[in-house]
Amino acid sequence: MITAAIIGASGYSGAELLRLLSMRSDVQVKKVTAHTYAGTRVEELYPVFSGRVELEFEAFSNQLGGVEVAFVALPSGEAMKIVPQLSSSVGRIIDLGGDFRLRSAALYEKYYHHPHAAPSALDRAVYGLPELFSDSIQSAPLVANPGCYATSVILALAPALKHDIVASEGIVVNSLSGVSGAGRTSAIDFSFSEINENIRAYKVGTHQHTPEIQSILEQATGRTISFSFVPHLVPITRGIYTTIHARLRAGMSESELIEIYQSFYRDAPFVRIKRQIPQVKDVLYTNFCDVGLVVDRHTNDLILISVIDNLMKGAAGQAVQNMNIMFGIPQERGLHS
Repeated sequence: MITAAIIGASGYSGAELLRLLSMRSDVQVKKVTAHTYAGTRVEELYPVFSGRVELEFEAFSNQLGGVEVAFVALPSGEAMKIVPQLSSSVGRIIDLGGDFRLRSAALYEKYYHHPHAAPSALDRAVYGLPELFSDSIQSAPLVANPGCYATSVILALAPALKHDIVASEGIVVNSLSGVSGAGRTSAIDFSFSEINENIRAYKVGTHQHTPEIQSILEQATGRTISFSFVPHLVPITRGIYTTIHARLRAGMSESELIEIYQSFYRDAPFVRIKRQIPQVKDVLYTNFCDVGLVVDRHTNDLILISVIDNLMKGAAGQAVQNMNIMFGIPQERGLHS
């Protein structure tokens, strides 16, 4: 039996984690914390858990005796304040936020706009993308769960860059996100009346997932890359839809490319290479990343399209996948229901 705590369990990602873990007979969630809702029963905030989860939100305490893994689902800037404390009482920590995804404290400050409070922990954190780093994840005391945009981009581009199929410069990335990616306590800009019947680009050239995408792709492929990244908000609740244009180095058929991608991900149970163009509804409430490939014969571009559920493969589902790897159990456990 794996014993777990969820720090920040009242948010969308925290609640999704609780949903996934509460359905497992091999996991016991012992503590859920939420500063705003301390003293409130989980089922009062989320009636869907009525009769299933007999827990009460608590104020955070680093005294988590008997807990083997702590999931930290807090806004940017909060995890780095508590992870050093947690490390003394919990052997395995999975941070769903962005505080430990970058190795450089200076780069973190540039994109997240505040100093890093625990820079010494950056080198200890393992980037938690199982398809690329499962061996390191297995023994890691601290896993930095990838960003949702970053997951969709990295999984789509890694095989093409690794096999030198596309040019490493001039890559164009456009991503569309559902509004749940902004979190449960987001600003008025993410409200229904602002997003409904609307599409809006944001943080153009400054999004915090940009250095994450670049550093991880360069680490995984050994190539220096340059790309533009434009994220957009669209009026759906959950899902990420990413389209990537990259220049092919030589003429290749779609069948050849699909074969390379399928081989690259042959041991990755949650990446599906598609012959048709993927769509968001095919991955909702699942931990899958679907990747489609199209060759544009007019421009000699490889067009990659990837889709994920931002609360699953982009957050809670991937965190559970990482937990499974850390405890030596099949990656798929608890994620195919």
